[in-house]
Order: sequence, then C-alpha cells, then structure tokens
Amino acid sequence: MAAKTRVIYLWAVVMAAAMVCSTQVEGRGVVVGGRTEIEGVKGNQEVQELGRYCVDEYNININGNGGDGGLRFSEVLAAERQVVAGIKYYLKISAVAVSTGVPHTFDAQVVVKPWLQNSKHLLSFAPSSSYLLPAATKYLSF
Repeated sequence: MAAKTRVIYLWAVVMAAAMVCSTQVEGRGVVVGGRTEIEGVKGNQEVQELGRYCVDEYNININGNGGDGGLRFSEVLAAERQVVAGIKYYLKISAVAVSTGVPHTFDAQVVVKPWLQNSKHLLSFAPSSSYLLPAATKYLSF
C-alpha cells in the first residue's frame, strides 16, 4: 500500500512540474531556456550598461589600446534574455563610428553570471543586417 501511495505522489509531483513549465505568460507559452524580450530597454540601466560594455570590449579587441576609437556607444535599442549557465543577453546596439560619425546598429551576445562578481563575457558583436541603412553600409569596414 505504501509503494502505491509513493507512486501516486511521484506522479502528482511530475504532473505539477509539467504544468508549471507549460503555463502561459501574456498569451505566449513559456519555453524553459527560451529567449524572452526585455521590455523598456531604453530606461533599463542594467541593459544600457551591458550595451556600453559590449562596445567597449569590441573597441579593446579591435584596437588593443584600452578601447579608444572605433565605436562610441549610443544606446541599446532592443534586448532579449535567456537563462543558460548564467544569463545570456541578445542586444541590438546603436553605436557611432568615431572616424566618420556615421551611426550603425550591431547585434551582440553577452553572458552574465550574477553569482560571480564582474562576470561578463562578450560572445559576439557584429553589424546588424536588420537595421542597416542602405547608404550607411558602404562605411562598414569591420
């Protein structure tokens, strides 16, 4: 009898966990580990600082001189987050080419591990194809 009770209890726990993982949020199904849009990014200080970090890291990687030159951060235009081994952010960043003054839009991916102090790692930073202005594409020399 006790074994049967344990099986029923285990089944109930599994079903409850399945229901929690498949609940609807604002009319959309939640996918565990899926990407979610971050609302109000222009007023979100944390997201804006991550965008600035991405541009600074890009400048350091291309110039090797402490991040001077290259690009000047403007703002994060859009952002998504995904829970992985930390939090992975997908950012759409506006930045100005210092040499020409021409604004460009970039896609960046950065992972933050909140339990570790100063743990940010830029995974990718590239010109965004979805926001390029046709006249500005000739200036991309990255």
